[in-house]
Amino acid sequence: MSPVKTFDLLPSAEAQLRAAAPHALLATAARILTEQAGAEEATVLLADYGLSVLQPVSELPHTAAPVPAHDGPAGSAFVQQSPVVEVLRDPAGHLVHLPITVRGDRLGILTVRLPAGRADADTVLKLGSFATALGHELLTADRDTDLYMQARRTRRLTLAAEMQWELLPGRGCARDEYTIGAHLEPAYAIGGDNFDWSTSADHLVLTVTDGMGQGIEASLLTSLTVGALRNARRAGIGLADQASLADQAVYAQYGGKAYASTLLLRFDLADGTVHAVDAGSPQLFHQRDGRTARIELEAQLPLGMFEETVYTEQTFHVEPGDRLIVVSSGVHNTRSATGDLFGERVLRQILGATRPEPPHETARAVVSGLVEHFGSSELTSDAAVVCLDWTGRPR
Repeated sequence: MSPVKTFDLLPSAEAQLRAAAPHALLATAARILTEQAGAEEATVLLADYGLSVLQPVSELPHTAAPVPAHDGPAGSAFVQQSPVVEVLRDPAGHLVHLPITVRGDRLGILTVRLPAGRADADTVLKLGSFATALGHELLTADRDTDLYMQARRTRRLTLAAEMQWELLPGRGCARDEYTIGAHLEPAYAIGGDNFDWSTSADHLVLTVTDGMGQGIEASLLTSLTVGALRNARRAGIGLADQASLADQAVYAQYGGKAYASTLLLRFDLADGTVHAVDAGSPQLFHQRDGRTARIELEAQLPLGMFEETVYTEQTFHVEPGDRLIVVSSGVHNTRSATGDLFGERVLRQILGATRPEPPHETARAVVSGLVEHFGSSELTSDAAVVCLDWTGRPR
């Protein structure tokens, strides 16, 4: 039986990945690809925390020289989220770059070197399925080892950033009704910004939180806020009550001396009804038919500012093809060295220019525009951007 035909036995390959020890996962993947797909070489490139480079993993947790996450064959596969086949001349062969993505969360790229004539469409398709299976196992392995998290870093995270990254559900999420892409900066030193989501059969809950202050104090505040919101959400209560319970938890701890601004959104996947509670400073923008507009919600008090605050819900609707963008105060309140506010005008320009791009790239472009406006990648305030494309369900 030829290697290509043997590679049809993907369930067997997945079973071997599941059985591999966490630290041996990539070596197991390389062995499977060599034995069953005839690969001459296989390399995993993990996206760093800032989504700026792809880190080729050599011997965990060590990496080789990084490659751009948005240029070159590997970067193109990462941005486009589709396989890129690179033709090699000497010696003849192919490099197949495959996205490692789990339910919309982009982890990196699997690069497989194949002999000449072996990169046919069917093999590339099966390699893509293998890359997805590998992604699932990478996320599972993260529960038991630090090696892959270490390999994703270009430098050490601050303690506050370490705490914040542990809180995040991922950097993207996708299903038939929607696609989410999100970005945080400064990636290696964030303190108080957070995004969170949870999906069920019929609903999606999305929150963006901005804890006041900086560093470890902001991280502790945001950790309490997100934990309280999740606890209330998992109790199965309404959105306004989720905000009220989280408000009480934060006030009980800080007595109004510290608080967290939060935007809570609950999407009905069947009809596009969105329930919203605006408890602070994150701003919400809406794109439809080539127009960008800010959704003006009733501004209510941040969580924990006063005791037993009562919150109310508002509703609006999204239609298939709509895009929503949420930005934290670290985006819309940032000033340049000369004192110019980043502001809504510049933000609208970026959102308009990136409308054809996928949500991940729009979120990244907003942060890139912010860094350019500020004049340095070392932002003084956290910046969170969440972009959601709404597909909805057929009626």
